[in-house]
Amino acid sequence: MDADLALAASLAADLDGSFRALVTAHQDRLYTIALRLLRDPRDAEEVAQDAFVRAYRAMAGYDADRIRALRLRPWLASIVVNLSRNRRRRLDERTPPLQLEPIVDARGDAVFPDGGATPYERAARLETIRTLATALAVLPPGPRAAVVLRHVDGLSVAETAAALDRPEGTVKAQVSRGLAALRLQLANDPDLAAHRRELSA
Repeated sequence: MDADLALAASLAADLDGSFRALVTAHQDRLYTIALRLLRDPRDAEEVAQDAFVRAYRAMAGYDADRIRALRLRPWLASIVVNLSRNRRRRLDERTPPLQLEPIVDARGDAVFPDGGATPYERAARLETIRTLATALAVLPPGPRAAVVLRHVDGLSVAETAAALDRPEGTVKAQVSRGLAALRLQLANDPDLAAHRRELSA
């Protein structure tokens, strides 16, 4: 978080000179959020790029104090969530794909850090992530966004609420419902027994 505070101060002092640092610091996480919400790499890339355009235009209209006060992680996440929601409405696509390897490729392994795992353990972990990503994709949009921001991007409840413009109680309920639905989907998969505790946090 200290890095984001320093980055916000730099943006307030010199938006054009510091904006590249903002993109470098947040491009991967914004792409990952969009990909988990949209499930299409091309759409996710466009949404992530558009989010930075929107962020730049917004900050260009802010005074320095307002830029310094920005909580960059939830603020950028809220832009991505809104753009993703609008894109999904336009696509009117509700059927998840059978496989979600692009999600796994997009830092999906952050869910289960490597920690010097053996090749066998890494392969098992990859299969677990694929299964979790598939289960996540069939959640309704509201709980999916809440779970992605809370448990994939790692935002706090307050930051997730700010990003989604929802009360904290609503976010907690949606995360709880989303995790319960994931646990239900995975209950009959014996290969995931070791990782089910990840969904109870």
